[in-house]
Amino acid sequence: MHLASSGRVVIQLTKVVSEGQILCDEKSTKVAKVMELIGPVAKPYASATPLTNSIKKYTGKKVFALDIAPAKKQKYRRKRK
Repeated sequence: MHLASSGRVVIQLTKVVSEGQILCDEKSTKVAKVMELIGPVAKPYASATPLTNSIKKYTGKKVFALDIAPAKKQKYRRKRK
């Protein structure tokens, strides 16, 4: 895990993850949310938004993807009568 100058975190992947997936540490603390996948197909990278203020203590450590993707909010519109 590497902290970019833009404030995002860049992570080298070993397994396939999807956009919007949550990454956590070995204690199941939510660390980042994957925003986009970048780089070559053989060795992809993920650009993620940090979910914690103390992201610097996680740089250089392994993170794991949660199996369950977060539920997406449904947008409700009120019907006119």
